[in-house]
Amino acid sequence: MSKFALLFLLVFVGGVAAAFFYTGASAFFLYQLVYFLNPDERWWSAQIPGLPWSFITAILMIVMFALETRKLGPEHSWGKQPLTKWLILILLMYLFMFMHALNFAAHKQFTIVLLKLFVIMALAYKLIKSEALLKASIYTYCVGCFYLGYLATITGRNEFGRIEGIGPVDAGDANHFAAALAPSMIFLLYFFWTGNKKIKALCAVMGAFIANGLVLVNSRGAFLGLAAAAAVYVMFMVFSRYQQKNQRKTALFVVVFGLLSFLYVADEQFWQRMSTLEDVQDESKSGSHRVNFWLATFDVLHDYPFGVGIMGYQMVSPQYIDSRWTEGGEINKAVHSSWFQALGELGWPGIVLFVGMVVSAFRMTRKAARTLIRQGRYRDYFFVLAIECALLCFLIAGSFIDRFRAEILYWLLLYCAGAYKFYVLANEAKPLPAEPVKPPARRYRSRERTT
Repeated sequence: MSKFALLFLLVFVGGVAAAFFYTGASAFFLYQLVYFLNPDERWWSAQIPGLPWSFITAILMIVMFALETRKLGPEHSWGKQPLTKWLILILLMYLFMFMHALNFAAHKQFTIVLLKLFVIMALAYKLIKSEALLKASIYTYCVGCFYLGYLATITGRNEFGRIEGIGPVDAGDANHFAAALAPSMIFLLYFFWTGNKKIKALCAVMGAFIANGLVLVNSRGAFLGLAAAAAVYVMFMVFSRYQQKNQRKTALFVVVFGLLSFLYVADEQFWQRMSTLEDVQDESKSGSHRVNFWLATFDVLHDYPFGVGIMGYQMVSPQYIDSRWTEGGEINKAVHSSWFQALGELGWPGIVLFVGMVVSAFRMTRKAARTLIRQGRYRDYFFVLAIECALLCFLIAGSFIDRFRAEILYWLLLYCAGAYKFYVLANEAKPLPAEPVKPPARRYRSRERTT
């Protein structure tokens, strides 16, 4: 038996045991690891039993939900979450589109997958009963990304200069794979800053493999998303008035060390790929031709006001896209944007629901951040900011690929909901200071003149 197969079996058995004897949230952590390990698609899958591993973890979560969540406080109620109504409305729209979907079989299949995902997120929200478990889930996400980064490192690029087929369950494409990895770098930055020496070393190792994986994938969207989100987070660390011990030094160290490490792993092929962003004259090289796919969505909606359902855009794309983009290669094109994917699949209600869901998530985290500032909990404030920047990273990367129904997107929304639960809902009964707690003043040793 290979070491990977043995490792998977040990992780699975350990996760089941931890769910029963430690905390039910371990069932969701196990679900996350199975998502990343993706045993059905790995070369070592022949050496393990052919069981429905994800289904087993879902059943385990339901069992833990029944055993552990009866005595939870009111802040754990789904009804108190602003995101709940948006998720329900999105699901109802997909069910409504059964009457209008052009590719009924695909629409039915992926709507069922989305329903299962929403059930998993609802169970996870209940099982994650503390701030520590919320951070443990994010740690698990980072560990899964580390595994994918390691897998990318030992696999290497194919003849087309990309990495395909090694991603998690719903992200086999290179760009989807990179979008799943990129947000983890923001979380590693926070954990590196706040952790002890062992945690710092662990974050550095994981970050190195994840960064190398991102370089090997050559995804321009993931690169833009990570660069923008990391810049925002570091700027807050450096210029925010709510400073913690060694905060600016850590931020500057991470910037310098990160840039040097990135320049070390970034090869010529990566820079050639990124340089195509400037070649707007050649739309196929720069990727700017995707704008044509986005604009075609409005023409599609003119003929199909309620949208075309899942995979419907691919069916009708040859009728609406310039023929030069369908000659010779792939004829049926995707819309290549999460925002326009929502618009194409669900019509105008789809984009309204998507934007409403995202705005609601950021409003929740902003309210959590203001609450933490009033309480003087500045380290937790930067934790919430890391969740915000990770979501921003994914949204930017997802603006160039179809990721409206991606698992990682809804994990990040779950983290937003967790921050709102622990930092807002759990403190509603507690009186907050009328004014924000002022940051502690810096102390300077006085110098006495000697004569």
